[in-house]
Amino acid sequence: MAHSRFKTGNNKRNTSHVRYKIKRMANWQMRRANLGDTDALSSCIDAAYSIYAARVTDLPAVSEGIADDIADHRVWVAEIDREIVGGIVLMVEDGHLLLANVAVHPKRTGLGIGRGLMARADTDCRALGLRELRLSTHVQIPENVALYTHLGWEETGRTGNKVLMRKLL
Repeated sequence: MAHSRFKTGNNKRNTSHVRYKIKRMANWQMRRANLGDTDALSSCIDAAYSIYAARVTDLPAVSEGIADDIADHRVWVAEIDREIVGGIVLMVEDGHLLLANVAVHPKRTGLGIGRGLMARADTDCRALGLRELRLSTHVQIPENVALYTHLGWEETGRTGNKVLMRKLL
């Protein structure tokens, strides 16, 4: 089980700070996805990407083919109280692990789920004897590029609307 914990302070007057701490301490679990998760994971992915829909005019069908992904690749889901709130799709390719999709439901951000899913990608990559992760993100979502860079990824190129990135382990 993965969960986010941190030390709380004694400042009881700052109620917004207390609410934030309570939210940050929510327990969540990660497990391998199964075909029964298809609809819930698809809905979670669609919700996660919905925040970009107005800005990114050529966003692909991000949840399309999830059942095939679950059957053929490494797919992990994050749950809170048996509700799927995040997921990651990892595909073994020639000499590297491709992070094909990662998503956290927008109502469940700030709980460390995204960071936990990204750490799962590192763990799977190493377990497979690989030393390189790759991903692509959309050029119109620069905050993703900044986040991945912060997590140790480097930009390797751009093609069309894609920003190509990799992380060496």
